[in-house]
Amino acid sequence: MDDPRSTVSLRVRGYHLDGYGHVNNARYLEFLEEGRWSFFDERPALGEVVGRGKVAFVVVNLNIDYRRAASAGDELEIVTGLAELGSRSARMRQDIRRARDGKTVASADITFVLLDVATNKAVSISGELREALAPLVVA
Repeated sequence: MDDPRSTVSLRVRGYHLDGYGHVNNARYLEFLEEGRWSFFDERPALGEVVGRGKVAFVVVNLNIDYRRAASAGDELEIVTGLAELGSRSARMRQDIRRARDGKTVASADITFVLLDVATNKAVSISGELREALAPLVVA
């Protein structure tokens, strides 16, 4: 895979809008989640490790920078990449861009930890999971 980032597209629908005719700020959370699902869907080996049910990725921090409005009919691209891989947490960088002009609508940094489901405690990102994630970090 040449580019370790993932890109998914979606069209802004009427139900995404607020009373001003712009995408409601809360909808961006859903758009970003769609991007993260796509990122993991494209990497079945990661999904397999998490799918065993012993560990889970849990979002612990999310920062969104809203840059410009998106409106009904806009085609958006959600670009998702792994920006940083620490020993106990990782950070994803996501950009939502308007497809027609490439302008960034919103950017987000999402920090997640690896949770041991049985103990409900964060654990180190190591072994086969770390080996699978390390080459995906975008410089």
